Amino acid sequence: MFLDFYKLREQPFGVTPDPRFLYLSPVHREALASMFYGIDAGRGFLALIAKPGMGKTTLLFQLLQQLRPTARTAFLFQTQCNSREFMRFLLLELGCELTGEQDLVTMHEMFNRCLLQEARAERRFILVVDEAQNLDASVLETVRLLSDFETPQAKLVQIVLSGQPELADKLARPALRQLRQRISLLSTLAPLSPLEVERYINHRLRTAGRVDPLFTASAVNMIAELSEGIPRNINNICFNALSLACSLRHKTVEVDVVRQVAADFDLASLRSEPGFPSGLAHGAFEARPIDTGQTSIPVETRSPELLKPEDAVAYFRNVSQRLKNNEHFAD
Repeated sequence: MFLDFYKLREQPFGVTPDPRFLYLSPVHREALASMFYGIDAGRGFLALIAKPGMGKTTLLFQLLQQLRPTARTAFLFQTQCNSREFMRFLLLELGCELTGEQDLVTMHEMFNRCLLQEARAERRFILVVDEAQNLDASVLETVRLLSDFETPQAKLVQIVLSGQPELADKLARPALRQLRQRISLLSTLAPLSPLEVERYINHRLRTAGRVDPLFTASAVNMIAELSEGIPRNINNICFNALSLACSLRHKTVEVDVVRQVAADFDLASLRSEPGFPSGLAHGAFEARPIDTGQTSIPVETRSPELLKPEDAVAYFRNVSQRLKNNEHFAD
């Protein structure tokens, strides 16, 4: 709704992991270079572990985009599964025809044939498993066994496990010692500094077609504080700030608009338990969003309960009615 008003070609703060919008902070650049080097050196197992919303999936898409011309790649994100389902997802990703009758042994043989075919064509095979913290220990053991496919000279498959800190907890278990020992490179991502937050916002605006900055310095400082430097949180705040500023016909986003967005995200008044602290100053925008199709409404992660559906509906109805009654959008 604000694209024409701010002369943007596309949504700069979307929720999809589009590599075109990837901002490579020093930490993100180091993680990308480390994974690229590990795969190029044939190290077998790599891991990327970071908190939610740090841009892991976008970084992985960028990695695969760089490697795809010279490698066969597979990207899996269906991680709430058993070992047999995991192998089915993997083979389907590779375009293999499956019936409901194959057992694990048969599927391993099919996978091995795919690997040998790629090896004969002198192409590397790269498997990326996203949201790997959801994998049961038995499935992680299945993933480990995939690395046993090799020739005397090289590994036939390079595997990248990506996940939240819970993945590190699982890898630290004694039962997964063999998998942990095979991970030769471990990368992580850190929150953006206030200066990097400003560069991140301007980078995404330029990618979307905006040359001049849209957010004032004070607004950026508040976004950095509210978001705690987490890219997903920055996207959520900026999207809503641009929506509100557009409805108010403001050519730039001032700190008062960001402050109003922060107030709108205070869920304390919507909770079924009055008086529950909102925690706005300490992570109210932290990830675990409710996907609305347009943006994401982050839920306070320290809450013992998830936001009730009726509360979420009431919130959006309130925002929609307020905009319809009091504001006008761009022509």
